[in-house]
Amino acid sequence: MFHPRRTLRALLPPLVAGLALTALPAPTATAASTLTNGGFETGGSGAAVPAGWSEYGDTAASYTEPGGRDGGHRLSHWSSSAYKVETYQYLSGLTDGDYRLTAWVRSGGGQNAAHLALKNCGGAEQRTDLPVSDSGWLRIVVPVRVTGGRCTVSVTSDAKAGNWLNVDDLTFTPGTSGLSVKGADISSLPKSEARGGVYRTASGTAGDPVAILKSAGMNYARLKVWVDPADGFNDKARVLALAKRIKAQGMKLLVDFHYSDAWADPGKQNKPAAWAGHGYGQLKKDVYDHTYDVLSALKSQGTTADMVQVGNEINGGMLWNEGSSANWPQLAGLLNSGYDAVKAVSPSTVSALHLAEGGDLDGTRWWFDNAVSHGVRFDAIGLSYYGYWHGTLHDFQTTLDDAATRYGKPVFVAETAYPFRLDSEDGLENIIDLDSELVPGYPASTAGQTRWMNDVASIVEAVPNGRGLGVFYWEATWTARTGNGWDPADPSSGNGWENQALFGYDDRALPATAWFRHR
Repeated sequence: MFHPRRTLRALLPPLVAGLALTALPAPTATAASTLTNGGFETGGSGAAVPAGWSEYGDTAASYTEPGGRDGGHRLSHWSSSAYKVETYQYLSGLTDGDYRLTAWVRSGGGQNAAHLALKNCGGAEQRTDLPVSDSGWLRIVVPVRVTGGRCTVSVTSDAKAGNWLNVDDLTFTPGTSGLSVKGADISSLPKSEARGGVYRTASGTAGDPVAILKSAGMNYARLKVWVDPADGFNDKARVLALAKRIKAQGMKLLVDFHYSDAWADPGKQNKPAAWAGHGYGQLKKDVYDHTYDVLSALKSQGTTADMVQVGNEINGGMLWNEGSSANWPQLAGLLNSGYDAVKAVSPSTVSALHLAEGGDLDGTRWWFDNAVSHGVRFDAIGLSYYGYWHGTLHDFQTTLDDAATRYGKPVFVAETAYPFRLDSEDGLENIIDLDSELVPGYPASTAGQTRWMNDVASIVEAVPNGRGLGVFYWEATWTARTGNGWDPADPSSGNGWENQALFGYDDRALPATAWFRHR
């Protein structure tokens, strides 16, 4: 990843807020083994208590109204005064086992808490916060293991005056969910450490950042590899060394081939200097040989790559101009050379293709339709999704779900991040440093960064048919250190990303590392 700087619902009559939420009273809903009125159609508009459901707290703030996602009505929480309300349904007679609550939600954000929960199911309460989305409905899931044959489905708001949420089309069905990939790109780490970078636990104890991230729950690391970088970092030797540390912590490894001496992204896909005069036929061999060389060396030292990206953010192709997306037969040949090398080293390694613009449905379809029609081979689809550049969460979910369904492949977020503050530590203007650049509902704070990661992870978790693999945070360890800047050819270049790392300006692990423990 590398980018230049880029730049209600109608109010109802006032409702009265009153009681604070405490423990639920004894269930009053009819016990059932299936969810009743999950679409909130029974009873019609304005139902004070939706049929089949119960309420507790400031009950006037919970009601049905027109404007459902699929059908005529939805559940809404809203009041002109601060309120706390829970809309819930008690289920019994369940067969013990794994279940999933699936729901479509919208929220204007700002609440102290707004979530779906499964509670009293025989174990710990399972909860998923509602993402901030007033531009379109989002699907989220909450998994739970039921023991004892009963479970309570809950929609809860602890809200300020005027805060709102909508919920519709809930289902409670057998099944599991969760993310197998909870990772981060830590390519910057060796250079940071060479320039004096220090990493600390949240409590302030200095330590190995790979171990600190592992202890936070990270299970997968992503490393970019350049061919012959000017500063010697992110080359084969450095990747091999860092791979040993990653595997020693029991984590899996994704290797991200840029096929360049520096950044490759939608704006530039420059050939390595050593390949500059090569034509298409030689470039196919170059891609195979380089990919095979790096991956076989990893395998030989006992750190076989678990996943590989053949190219980085290749919306416009790679190895320009021969591999431009304006010349699909040649681009397909280059991509298949990379795929063949991956499989020659390790048939079980997942070979992924990676695009930027994770909210661009039409662009993603155009690219992968071409890839499929030209016989490109791949195992998984990775998308970069930065909410301040790539559309709304609704756009992102639409694109991600479509890719998984249309091409029948697992999908993952290859890159995402969010700022925990806006000011710069190293004096270089940060890529994101203005309030106007932020995603509405997600402030540049440790809480905003944490919420962003949990909400993105929830959307990936909800990809249909279990095809959501997980998420990689981009550049968790790229803290501000003199000499560890954007430009590998310029030792004085600054960072511009330290306000989006997962370690703060005091070098301590940030609260957002908690997202690694997402289900």
